[in-house]
Amino acid sequence: MADFDLLLRHGTLIDGTGAARRSADVGIRGARVAAIGDLSGQRGAAEIDAAGRIVAPGFIDSHTHDDRYLLLDPDMPAKLSQGVTTVVTGNCGISLAPWGAPAGATVPPPLNLLGHDPALFGDATFAAYLARLEAAPAAVNAACLVGHTTLRAATMPQLDCAATPEEIAHMRALLDEAMASGAIGLSTGAAYPTAMPATTDEMAQVAEVIGAYGGVYASHIRDEGDHVFAALDEAFAIGRAVDAPVVVSHHKLIGPRNHGRSVHTLAHVRAAMAHQSIALDCYPYCAGSTILRKDRIPVSSRIIVTTSQPHPEFAGMDLDVIAQRLGVSMEDAVDRLLPAGAIYFLMDEADVRRVLAFPQTMIGSDGMPHDTAPHPRLWGTFPRVLGHYCRDVGLFSLEEAVHKMTGLTARHFRLPGRGVLREGAFADITVFDADRVADRATWDAPTLRAEGIDTVIVNGRPAWQDGRALGVRSGRVVRLTDAGLPR
Repeated sequence: MADFDLLLRHGTLIDGTGAARRSADVGIRGARVAAIGDLSGQRGAAEIDAAGRIVAPGFIDSHTHDDRYLLLDPDMPAKLSQGVTTVVTGNCGISLAPWGAPAGATVPPPLNLLGHDPALFGDATFAAYLARLEAAPAAVNAACLVGHTTLRAATMPQLDCAATPEEIAHMRALLDEAMASGAIGLSTGAAYPTAMPATTDEMAQVAEVIGAYGGVYASHIRDEGDHVFAALDEAFAIGRAVDAPVVVSHHKLIGPRNHGRSVHTLAHVRAAMAHQSIALDCYPYCAGSTILRKDRIPVSSRIIVTTSQPHPEFAGMDLDVIAQRLGVSMEDAVDRLLPAGAIYFLMDEADVRRVLAFPQTMIGSDGMPHDTAPHPRLWGTFPRVLGHYCRDVGLFSLEEAVHKMTGLTARHFRLPGRGVLREGAFADITVFDADRVADRATWDAPTLRAEGIDTVIVNGRPAWQDGRALGVRSGRVVRLTDAGLPR
């Protein structure tokens, strides 16, 4: 009889805690890690020789918009190919549920980052959405936030105003149902026009629901430019008011006049951390991506259109080139392209490195899987951190890099049994070549797969090997109460 269902031999273990690497075998039974150490006297029903490779916890993408991608392409190649085994969805106030959009409705931005068809938003309860994920599992795990803007769309006839007490009560009821069903927290996105009218009090009253469940408050803060400190303080105040850990989404400083200010914002975050739980997430690029907006033109050195509903032929082209072809200004070109998405070059490399290196910064791709010509972060984020910023630039050790994409993320998002390789933990594992791992996705070829990711195991079952998905869909919905699942 085999001692384990799967046995990884001869690998170098980086366990996700930040501790130094060590040589160790890993034995798996079912969905859990059963043993770690010298297992040379034991055998597995299946074995993987990990000699010369790093054996790490599966990477956790702390910031995604994969709500629909999990259902549309359940093999999840953009994530598995990077070593990602768990995605945190519902960020920036945007989630696929709970909004039972009526037929013929217009999907408001930024919810349309998930798709323009209102039929996509057919789950009036979060339980119904999670049931769909569980009925047709994806290849990776999903930990799901509820979007505040989605709650607004589900309760308010118009989004250009603050919510009434009755509408807030309705949002709270929807959020309570979602948390009871298995959501891990609430996200907000007051930087977007459909949520800008929301007051701090509105967001805090809605977020109050998550406190009793131990949920997380993730915020795409109201301003990442001139008023960044006030926006940070708003997010911190909401977290304190509802007794929830705060995640500042994709922390960055936008526009040349704000370049270099990460020195001060990170000091501000560090000071606030003395009084409450705060973490950041960050993607390793100097360009962001979201809906196409005129107000980003003055602060961006370059803009690439990623998708356009009326003009799909322009996807992947620079906005100034499109404007020239149309014979109009860039502002007028935006009007013709909407609804649309774009990549904006608006950050400074020194700020990106400073934020990445901050001890409480997690790694999140913020990728847009439904864009025609997506930002390369969708396919390249995690190998880029491991290869470019860790190995080539030397921004941090490999142990710290792995911690930022595993144990740190699991701790801040309160994902039980994930992010650390120890006996009894879920067997989410990524095996990679530290000397060869690298991102290949570029601005011109944004969907090229990374190199150096050998094997990805999700809940004890290999899902990616030798550069291809194995068609194994063993992902689960990750709930805050999962620690008690039978081993």
